Amino acid sequence: MRNEADLDTYADAGFGRSVPRGLAPAVVVVDFSYGFTDTCYPTAADMSDEIAATRKLLDVARVAGRAVIFTTISYTPGEVTMLPWLRKASGMKALMAGTRLVEIDDRLAPSEAEPVIVKHGASGFHGTNLAALLAGAGIDTVLIAGATTSGCVRATVVDAVQSGFNVLVPRDCVADRAQAPHEANLFDIQQKYGDVIGLDDALAYLQAPSRQGNKG
Repeated sequence: MRNEADLDTYADAGFGRSVPRGLAPAVVVVDFSYGFTDTCYPTAADMSDEIAATRKLLDVARVAGRAVIFTTISYTPGEVTMLPWLRKASGMKALMAGTRLVEIDDRLAPSEAEPVIVKHGASGFHGTNLAALLAGAGIDTVLIAGATTSGCVRATVVDAVQSGFNVLVPRDCVADRAQAPHEANLFDIQQKYGDVIGLDDALAYLQAPSRQGNKG
């Protein structure tokens, strides 16, 4: 999928530079709800490895006092008949408010201090208060985990950059239903929007001395 000629083309055009790493990082976990992670549902895929890696990320973030925010997609009966996205991706209509599908996977277990933002589109920023929460907590850099790489993760990454945040994507912490779109979108994120990094790098960054107490 990726070759040296591609990398040279992007480098010559000025893409693929490293992003700054600020002093106040937060972790945003996108849509690791049962509707995406429990394969008893048609909308889901096996994301066990990525869930386990994200749990490691969260364990370190929590000990370090970093802000953690989750998102989930959830619809009411009236919304599913009106939204154009659900005509294209009709399987998403199953993500109904009040059902298990929209609950965050218990392996990640949000605490009472960790907001769970309900969204109705791909981006965690669109139509939500995510940017306000991050800004209010003094966050300058977001580490984005979750599902799916080619859909809601990518959309959240793009909007995070457009909202003024530096973006890091731990490769081990994002998942998709198919490998080809997963890899293609990681490549595109790395070239244009954020740094795709290893889990060990992400853990070390979260543990580095910086501003603490970002939870407000």
